[in-house]
Amino acid sequence: MRILPIADHPMLGIEDDSSILCAGDLHIGIEEELKGKGIHVPSQTFKMEKELLTFKGRCDRLVLLGDIKHQVPGSTKQEYAEIPKFLRSMRKAFAEVDIVRGNHDSNIEYLVPEGINLHPSTGLVVDDVGFAHGHTWPSPLVMSRKTVVLAHNHPSVLFQEGLGNVTSERCWVRCRMRDNAHKRYNEFPEELIIVPALNRILGGSPVNLKGRKLLGPLFSNDMVDIDDAELYLIDGIHLGTVRSILVQRSK
Repeated sequence: MRILPIADHPMLGIEDDSSILCAGDLHIGIEEELKGKGIHVPSQTFKMEKELLTFKGRCDRLVLLGDIKHQVPGSTKQEYAEIPKFLRSMRKAFAEVDIVRGNHDSNIEYLVPEGINLHPSTGLVVDDVGFAHGHTWPSPLVMSRKTVVLAHNHPSVLFQEGLGNVTSERCWVRCRMRDNAHKRYNEFPEELIIVPALNRILGGSPVNLKGRKLLGPLFSNDMVDIDDAELYLIDGIHLGTVRSILVQRSK
C-alpha cells in the first residue's frame, strides 16, 4: 500500500487495490464567524469542492477527516445551505464517501445526505490504515493499524528571517509514537501522518515553534515524538525534522 501526500494539494493519496483520497478540516461556514468580526471573506466551499473534484475518476473513495462544519454549537444558515450540496457533489463523484466526526461536527447527521458513511470520532479503518480526526482518543482498532492519519491541528511551519520577520506555511507532519504509547494501547502504528487543513483561510498550529503544544490526547499525553517528526511543505519540499528548524517565540 502506497501512502503519499499529493503535490500542491493538502490531500493524501492512498493506493492499493483501489485508491483513496483523504482530506480534513473543511470548516464550512467559518466565513459567517469572520463576518461577525468585520472580516468579509467569500465562501471557500466551492474552491474546496473544485479541488477535490480534480481527482474524480482517479480515486474511488473519499475519506474526510472531520470538521466538515465550523459552527459549534448548532449550525449556521451557510452550513445548512452549503454542506448538503457539497456532500451530494462528493457522493456523485466518488464511489464511496466517508466522514469521520470532528469536534466541530455536532449534529452534522442532519446535514449529511443518504449514501454518505458517517463514522464516530474514534475513527475508521481501511485495510492497514486508520483514520481519525484527532481531538479524542482513537479506537484501539485504529491504533493497531500500520499507519494512522489525523487532522485537527492544522499543522504549519514557521520561517524566521534574519531580521526577525516570521512567515507561516501549511505543512505535512510524519511522526512516530513514543514507547509509552503502550500504556493505553496494546498495539500502535509505525507512523502517524497529520494532514494540513483543506480550507486555506484557517490558521495553523506552528509545529516548529519552541514550547508549542499540539492538540489532542495523543499529544497532550506526550505519546508522540514531535521533535523528530519530518516536515514537508504542500509542494513536497522536505524541510527536515522539527528539532532542526525550531523557531523561538519572539518577546
